[in-house]
Amino acid sequence: MKELLKYLDKYVDDRDWQQFHTPGNLAKSIVLEANELLEHFQWNSEGDNDAQGIEDELADTMSYCLMLCNVLKKDPIEIVYKKMAKSAEKYPAEKVRGSAKKYTEYK
Repeated sequence: MKELLKYLDKYVDDRDWQQFHTPGNLAKSIVLEANELLEHFQWNSEGDNDAQGIEDELADTMSYCLMLCNVLKKDPIEIVYKKMAKSAEKYPAEKVRGSAKKYTEYK
């Protein structure tokens, strides 16, 4: 992961794009790329058979997420584990297994 974060930093540095990579701009870019990914599933929940297009949009979305982590000086692995721990408290496996109900419906 550290190598990937360094690679993304260098990619941005080589193009002098740091000036555009504000937290707000990166957050917007995450949403825009995620929407491009979603387009592949617009009329078919299994995807539109454009495996390369799906892969590209997934990579773009993840790259912007990681770039935002870099800008905010957050460790992506650490923040995912931290959030999953919170979610595990809200959604205990023994109560929610096999259900898509919101945690407030289990109280």
